[in-house]
Amino acid sequence: MLMKLAGLCSGGKDSTYALWLALRQGHDLAYLVTMQPAREDSFMFHYPNIHLMDLISECVGLPLIKAKTSGIKERELDDLKEALRPLEIEGVVSGAIASAYQKSRVDRICEELGLKSLAPLWGREPLGLLEEMLAAGFEIIITGVSAEGLDETWLGRKIDRECLDDLRVLQEKFGVDPSGEGGEYESLVLDAPFFRKRVKPLKLERVWRGDSGYLIVGKARLERKG
Repeated sequence: MLMKLAGLCSGGKDSTYALWLALRQGHDLAYLVTMQPAREDSFMFHYPNIHLMDLISECVGLPLIKAKTSGIKERELDDLKEALRPLEIEGVVSGAIASAYQKSRVDRICEELGLKSLAPLWGREPLGLLEEMLAAGFEIIITGVSAEGLDETWLGRKIDRECLDDLRVLQEKFGVDPSGEGGEYESLVLDAPFFRKRVKPLKLERVWRGDSGYLIVGKARLERKG
């Protein structure tokens, strides 16, 4: 059944690819919904570079619904529910792959609001999924790392075939989830097949804290594609 949807989107690869799959399935994507956590350790929501969602919504050509959240476990779910409540939609699409915590809570919120919950990436094999993203023309960089084997040199790295090979090695050596679903890394999509323009980072700042860190895109602009 085709539906009018809101897409939970952070600008990262999983939520953005889920939007692309929903569109390809024929759903009507009406809104992008972005939660802005007040703390870095939010259990549910993406933190670094969430401010770039204004540019990404322009790339996609959809209105952006932004809502602030405390980032406090469980309480942030109420914030998401209130952001979705006034929207005239039939369902919500999210990019959960293996996080039962994330998916179960989005499912519950949707059930309480009488909406369908779509998770087109759920249960997919991580490396195969990344290969699909690359084949589809997604341009993705890594913007945060927090796992053994992922050092400061990974910040700003483009996810390409060589990167996938290195992630495969880290999976075997340290148990790193290649999708980053366990919080091992964060990502930012600079271009996708359904983007009207691509995001061009202009000002970058690396924040490193001994064994983890972020790449903050302080300034960016949109560029024509092709």
